[in-house]
Parts: sequence; structure tokens; C-alpha cells
Amino acid sequence: MVEGKPARLYELLGDKLVICRACPRYCRLGPGQVGFCGVRKNVDGILHLLVYGKIIAAHVDPIEKKPVMHFAPGARVLSIATTGCNWACKYCQNYDISQRRVVEGVDVTPEVVVSMAKRYRSDGIAYTYNEPAIFMEFAHDVGVLARKEGLINIFVTNGYWTPDSVKEAVDFLDAATVDFKGNGDPEFLRKFAGVPSPDPIYQTLIELRDKTRAHIEITDLVVPELGDKLDQARKLVRWIYDNFGPDIPIHFLRFHPDYNMLDLPATPINILEKHYELAKEEGMRYVYLGNVPGHPYENTFCPECLQIVVERYGFDILKWNLDEKNRCRFCGYPITIYGKPVPEALEHRRIF
Repeated sequence: MVEGKPARLYELLGDKLVICRACPRYCRLGPGQVGFCGVRKNVDGILHLLVYGKIIAAHVDPIEKKPVMHFAPGARVLSIATTGCNWACKYCQNYDISQRRVVEGVDVTPEVVVSMAKRYRSDGIAYTYNEPAIFMEFAHDVGVLARKEGLINIFVTNGYWTPDSVKEAVDFLDAATVDFKGNGDPEFLRKFAGVPSPDPIYQTLIELRDKTRAHIEITDLVVPELGDKLDQARKLVRWIYDNFGPDIPIHFLRFHPDYNMLDLPATPINILEKHYELAKEEGMRYVYLGNVPGHPYENTFCPECLQIVVERYGFDILKWNLDEKNRCRFCGYPITIYGKPVPEALEHRRIF
């Protein structure tokens, strides 16, 4: 029985030993061995992607759920995932997918995925729920075909990539939400996500900026007591400002207890608000709080007159106070949102 499909992101070292080049773990694998992610296996000296053409989840989401606020607002995206992940987050809300080490799912081809997206009236495809870099070759083949069909491609990613993975993304990626955890604190990441260093995330962001056309937004999961240090958050925000300027959207997400971290409370709202205020102090123009439906900081405020230019509740757009050139209707300030809201009502539809 053929196991998956031969991968592209690897190097043969000799004696059938390979090194995987999909993520910075650079797993060295002998014949029969599987990488940390659980989906990349050395098959007789050839690295195979076990989940090529095998998706474990598919769901139509509003793009704001990713969260992406400043690109194709109101768009519907077919969200797909495979099993496996290159992180081992103890709080993962998708742990049944990401930490599963049995390759399972529905068999599909890139053509079938694109057909599904069109059948369910989606505007694009989101590669999400687990880390898409681990199935980059499959995402690439889907994404290239999707782009030809006029669909957008979005990654929801931890950014723990290699330059080789970025090269694959160049061909198709339109937008990415890069998700820091615990304010990017190295100690937090080592202890609670199994990540040796956050440095590759910063490198990936720079390469995405310089080598792709992808729109980028930043998220930061604020974990109470363990990953909510304001000095670390300020360090992260300053790096983002220095390298991407004040207009890149940044989202501070509320943690909810899950998986192996059920003993912590949800992030207190006032802690999230302190992160918001800190980012604004550092000059960021578009700052959001996530996982807090109904909070005022879900909205987009005009940096000039401070009026609400896009009012939201959860993933829904309630009011659109921008003109035809996405300028503030109150003062004319140009808002860096790309695209217009789609007219159809946002709708969640589970496929399987």
C-alpha cells in the first residue's frame, strides 16, 4: 500500500537517511521513521507526506474567524486541515486533530478541494486548525489550482517554517494570520508548546514580507498567569512595528482552558485590554481583541478621528463606514483594508 505521496521538502543525506525541510525541527529520519509532526515519513529513503490528499476536517467559515479583518472582509472560506502538527501545545483547542498521531481523514485530490470550495459558494480556501506548513506540498497543489479558479488562499499558521516552505508559498498564498503564543515568550513556548526558540517565526515573517504578496495579520494568544507578561508583549509589538510598520493588524486573543491546561481560567478581559492599550501606546493603528464577542475592541477605529469605521459582533460585520476607496466616511482617512464586504450574510456550514 502506498503511504501518502513523495514530498518535495526534504534532502537525501545518504544511506537512505533524509532530513525534512518543512519546518525548523529539520527531523533526520531513517527508513520507517516519522517526523515530530506525525505526517512526514521516510519510506525507503524517500520522504513521504502521509496526509497528501487526506483531510480530517472541512468547514465553511467567515474570514473574520481566522481572524483576518483587513483582507476580503466578509468572505467565506472553505477551511481544511489534516492530522498532525509541528508544535505540541498543551492548551490546543484542536488537539484531537493536531496531536493525533494516526493518519486519518477523507481522501481528496486538489481538484476535489477546489470543487468543494466552489460548490459551497466559498471565496477562498483557508488552511487551518493544524499547522499547514507540515502539509505544505498538498497546500501548494491545492492553492495553485484555487488561484487559477479565482479563489483566495489563507494560512492560519504558527509561522514555524523554513525558507524552503516560504518558497512553496510564493506560488499561491494571498494572506496569512501568524499566531504567536504567550506573547512570543521563549520560556513559555519551550515549556507549553515544545518549541525550542521563536526565532524561526520572526524569520518567516520577514521572508513572507519580502518574498510573497501575502497580506499578513498577527495574533497573540494571551495565556493568563503563564503567558501574559506585558514587558514581553511590548517587546513583541515593538518588533512588529519596526519590521512591518503601524498598519499591520494585531489581535490579542482570549485563552480558553482546553486539552492539558484545564486548570487555568479564561484570560481576564482587563488583561487583554492592557495588551490592547500597550500596542496602541507603541503606535499600532489597528489593534483587536479576539474571542470576546461584543467587546468594543472588535471594531475597526479610524486612526485619525477615532470613529468606528467597521462595526462588528463576533465574526459579523454590522456597519461599514468606509467609502468606495475604503476611506473613513467621517474624516476621509485611508483605512488599510483591502476589498469590500461581500453582500451575502455570513453563514457557518459544516461539511463533514
